[in-house]
Amino acid sequence: SDMRTRVLYDVAHMLGTTRRTTALKLGGVGVGVGLLPSVSFLCGVSCQGFASAAALNGGAAPVVAPVVVERAPQQCRSNAPSLWGGLGRAPFVERYSFAFTHVRESSSSSTVDAYKVGESTNIKWHEGSVSREAREQSMGQKGCVLWFTGLSGSGKSTVAYTLEHALHGMGKKVYVMDGDNIRHGLNSNLGFSAVDREENIRRIGEVAKLFADMGVITLVSFISPYRNDRDLARSRMARDTDFVEVFMKIPIEICETRDPKGLYKAARAGKLKGFTGIDDPYEEPLNAEIVVEAKKEASDELEAPEAMASTILDYLSTKGYLSA
Repeated sequence: SDMRTRVLYDVAHMLGTTRRTTALKLGGVGVGVGLLPSVSFLCGVSCQGFASAAALNGGAAPVVAPVVVERAPQQCRSNAPSLWGGLGRAPFVERYSFAFTHVRESSSSSTVDAYKVGESTNIKWHEGSVSREAREQSMGQKGCVLWFTGLSGSGKSTVAYTLEHALHGMGKKVYVMDGDNIRHGLNSNLGFSAVDREENIRRIGEVAKLFADMGVITLVSFISPYRNDRDLARSRMARDTDFVEVFMKIPIEICETRDPKGLYKAARAGKLKGFTGIDDPYEEPLNAEIVVEAKKEASDELEAPEAMASTILDYLSTKGYLSA
């Protein structure tokens, strides 16, 4: 529109004396614009993070395509000189952010999107100069992911933190990724639908993979009820031995008597929908590397968390994870 074009030309006029320029284009109208670290005070025209990108394209000036962030027009006051003269109220404008695309000066009107994440051939994996083996050698251990899975109340986090304490006492680099903790930050935007559960596991699987590559013994404590999601996390690991599935095979009757958060009670009363083990399925592992039982063999006595952690510690030692 005329208003949008006028905004762009005024931005160009204001910053036209800067040391380098880039090309700003809206529709078929292009204007020269200098370095724009932030001009959000321009009553909603946001050009944050601009930098001259000519070097990325063989010296050609980049073209910047606008992306509408907020279409609702707004009025605002500013103590800065108004682009339309004087101080105070500016006309209605729309809020925009901008993304780089690059074209060569000799090219036609077509553009090439150099940062189209998910489809781009311009995003490459960069190998570091420090190998994983070198990191593991310096730590005296092998990175891996112990994936604790089981019903709510099965003791996943309790055993994981007990194991972490034991490994830390041995001087090992270890970290617990607890499902509740991760939902406070990284996965705070996810719910408990099947789709969200899948994304929940995908994200933590990728983070755990990075920790294992760093050489850290990574303890992941997630209900992770769907077998396919756990298998996908396993498949993403760099080594076949990186993923160790720990199945907390604790009967739901025992989990329900513990019920530390009162979730089973709420689910039974119909106040909590989609709860794993009640009205949403839990798919048990078929070939878990470690299976932790609730009770000792030929006994009604429940295993203590320390004993369960000791079983897992023995596995790590036997399989060579505690040395490089």
